Amino acid sequence: MNCNSQTSKNIETLAPAAYSATLKATPDAQLLDVRTPEEFSSEHIDNAANINWNGDDFAGKAAKYDQSKPIFVYCKVGGRSGQAAQKLSEMGFTKIYNLEGGLMKWNAAGLSPPSDKIIGMCDQEYGEMLKANKKVLVDFYADWCAPCKKMTPYLLKMQTELKDKVTIVRLNADENKTMISKLKIDALPALLLYENGEVTWQHNGFISEADLKKQL
Repeated sequence: MNCNSQTSKNIETLAPAAYSATLKATPDAQLLDVRTPEEFSSEHIDNAANINWNGDDFAGKAAKYDQSKPIFVYCKVGGRSGQAAQKLSEMGFTKIYNLEGGLMKWNAAGLSPPSDKIIGMCDQEYGEMLKANKKVLVDFYADWCAPCKKMTPYLLKMQTELKDKVTIVRLNADENKTMISKLKIDALPALLLYENGEVTWQHNGFISEADLKKQL
């Protein structure tokens, strides 16, 4: 996808660097985080306000903002903010900027302030895990991720079926933010296959059971 791609004439989807630059260049920018309050309290872009796209009255709360000025929206991976952008367009907002890939790509691009706090597995623990077996498949997933949910049943089955061939480790991305940042993972699900501690194959997004087995 290009840095700039339009889904509507007044909606512009920007890659993280362009989104950041445009946000900084806009005086008194209107910035909306459309995730849940729980997600927002965990992390958010500075100066953002929170209106839950899946909440009771998104349109009513968004109507309080100035439709004649640019408004910026983002979510975790871009799905909810894309829908929110369309709604804002229907409501009459003249210019809407949507963050491509959401906070996942924003963080992977290094645009969030660095944190010394370790969340979940640390680098050393991750490295030790890879030494335990000759071949390890790491699956980074999230409970809110639709493709992740679709893949869960057969990944759990494969953990048992293929245990003599490969160790399959599933890590919740929201509970392992340190490694998500360290590995610069910007989309889910993210699959990384290691042999002797080195990545030999990786894949973002849905993959069928049959196609995954071909890689193992």
